[in-house]
Amino acid sequence: MKPRHLVAALTLACAGAGVHADDLFAKVAADPRSELWIDSGFATYHFDRDKNLNGGNRGIGVEYRFSGTMAAAAGRFVNSDRFYSNYAGVLWQPYALGPVRLGAAIAAFDGYPKMRDRGWFPAVVPTFTYEYRRVGVNVGVVPSYKDRLYGGISVQLKVKLY
Repeated sequence: MKPRHLVAALTLACAGAGVHADDLFAKVAADPRSELWIDSGFATYHFDRDKNLNGGNRGIGVEYRFSGTMAAAAGRFVNSDRFYSNYAGVLWQPYALGPVRLGAAIAAFDGYPKMRDRGWFPAVVPTFTYEYRRVGVNVGVVPSYKDRLYGGISVQLKVKLY
């Protein structure tokens, strides 16, 4: 994803979450509860092991946590079908068990050849997050959808910038 496309995707994700992207860095600096993370792509264990799917979903993303329960995220990765995919959305995690946050990623994705001809589509992915100081991990349980999307467990590493 080109930097301007990543900024546009994060702007959409922030707008959907009620945050103005122009104020993103100012809010991070002013609010000690706000956090800005750089996210990796994904490592995915697919439920359909016999389909020769790509489990090394290299990529990059950004995540802006603006409260203890909400974050906006956007990025780009190589999907299970070996095409580039983009995503933009929010992490809504209203439950916590110690340092683990539980909830869902509510996002839009593109790039999957059997899903809307690689166009954008909405998805809800149950997600839990563990963060320790400046490192963390997001784990999503991606549901299968007919013969269009292949489900699995995806792990995403992240590093906190602020």
